[in-house]
Amino acid sequence: MYCPKCGSTAVQDALYCHSCGAKLPRLTMEEFSLSSDDLAQKVKQLIHEGNVRRIVVKGEKGETLVDIPVTVGLVGIVLAPILAAVGVIAAVATKCTVVVEREDRG
Repeated sequence: MYCPKCGSTAVQDALYCHSCGAKLPRLTMEEFSLSSDDLAQKVKQLIHEGNVRRIVVKGEKGETLVDIPVTVGLVGIVLAPILAAVGVIAAVATKCTVVVEREDRG
């Protein structure tokens, strides 16, 4: 994880940045198991939620198929190739696990 204010590498589980003193966001992880038919729609939904920092799609054996860092500026022109890649994965895999890293806003 990196400090959103100064960009320096943050110490895991730290509350404040050791470089600039900015408060660091708290992160939570969620995991979804779904069929390949629902994969692209779920990734689209997660990207549009706004508090998602990273989406990792894993195959049936637990191997990482795609790791998507989600930023605030992620829009159409950048989103299209990502969704195309997710579509290809959905065509190949039968079941996927989606791991979502979220920023707590509390």
